[in-house]
Amino acid sequence: MLFNSYIFIFCFFPICFLGYFLLNKTKKYALGHLFLLGMSLWFYGYFNPAYLLIIIGSVLANYLFYRWMKNTKTKPVLVFALAVNLGIILYFKYMDFFIENVNAIAKTNLPLLNIMLPLGISFFTFQQISFVVDAYRGQVPDYDFLTYACYVTFFPQLIAGPIVTHDELIPQLLDEKRKTINWENVASGLYMFAIGLGKKVLLADVFGVAVNWGFEDVPSLKATNAIMVILAYCFQLYFDFSGYCDMAIGLGRMLNIELPINFNSPYKSLTITEFWNRWHMTLSRFFTRYVYIPLGGNRKGDVRTYVNLFIVFLLSGFWHGAAWTFVVWSVLNGIFVIVTRMFRKFFESMHPALGWMITQGFFILTLVFFRANSISDAIEFIKQILYVDFTNIDVNILYGFQTPVLKFLLEDTSITNSLPYIYVGIYYFLGLLIVLGAPSSNEMLASFKPTVKNMLFTGVLLAASILSFSGISTFLYFNF
Repeated sequence: MLFNSYIFIFCFFPICFLGYFLLNKTKKYALGHLFLLGMSLWFYGYFNPAYLLIIIGSVLANYLFYRWMKNTKTKPVLVFALAVNLGIILYFKYMDFFIENVNAIAKTNLPLLNIMLPLGISFFTFQQISFVVDAYRGQVPDYDFLTYACYVTFFPQLIAGPIVTHDELIPQLLDEKRKTINWENVASGLYMFAIGLGKKVLLADVFGVAVNWGFEDVPSLKATNAIMVILAYCFQLYFDFSGYCDMAIGLGRMLNIELPINFNSPYKSLTITEFWNRWHMTLSRFFTRYVYIPLGGNRKGDVRTYVNLFIVFLLSGFWHGAAWTFVVWSVLNGIFVIVTRMFRKFFESMHPALGWMITQGFFILTLVFFRANSISDAIEFIKQILYVDFTNIDVNILYGFQTPVLKFLLEDTSITNSLPYIYVGIYYFLGLLIVLGAPSSNEMLASFKPTVKNMLFTGVLLAASILSFSGISTFLYFNF
């Protein structure tokens, strides 16, 4: 189920909100947890009920591993648990990728399995890996199965994060003070949800029209359109993921659950290291805690540190998808992070404006590989820019920015002939203004007060977003 859908906004969440707090009024909190679990499973299985077998099986298996670990604390149990979890990801996410590469290398013709990737499998599997590793380390208290299942399946963060640790979420689920409606949390949560929904529907989806067209017909782009398309993808990816994070935080807050910050204005970063400390923060935390530090972190000399960093980025590339484009993207980022660390004094002495341009320019370049359908497409895309063959903006790009809101405001004016270009200019300028000049959503939430002004802002943004729904528009991170 999508946050940006009529059924979620007008049916699912009102039922979930009212049912959860009404059941908690009975003081039988297990009923509230059971209801929340049922709603989360409905949310997850809405598009494909077969997904339920996967997530329920995963939750049951990992809870058994946890109980087994509590009793034995032996390393073979941990290794077995990790093998099962990683094996599930490898099968569903990478089996066809593996077969394709075997066919290419060995000149065989093995049939692809065409396995459908379950939504969010990387997210809820990584969350459970963190749980069983912490259990092995003796850092997990005694939790009953229902509480654990609610922790894993909590719907606001189930499909695209944040990747929440047990000590962040479970104590909140068990806190009796959080079992009654807190209207201040409802107000601030709805405010955050409206901001996130607006980012997704009014911005990300609009930029996505140009992106989808451009990457499907790379050879015909020319420099002008290639630049427009990759910049559009920068904005689409930013507002799509940022919007999801805002909505997740807002939904959790309305249910009195504080989710961790997962996105913090990365396009304001002056170095690539700072950038990755601001983007998908809980994934970075996971790799730091459960990969980088166990490998030795920075405790075993510079060379070992660089190797560990490279391994983390390589794994991050594979995590994002079963394609060599993601591997190239991750390798490029890993190398640049290592170079930045090796020559830290040089980068620190650089003027902030120059540091920002290098960081963001590099990220934009690597995004070509991140989004392209193949490495050859990515190389061709970059060539289109380097040819410096500037032309008019293609009509397919211009068409994508002719949204109902702008057409309503500007149609039938004296500037009618220039409107398509004005629409594009408004969106790119607005995108740049928000990512660089506006406070982050986290800062806006921290300063939120339930005033009439904020109430009107929330209502207008919700109304504009809901009226702009068109078809099914999934979040980009659902694919990871």
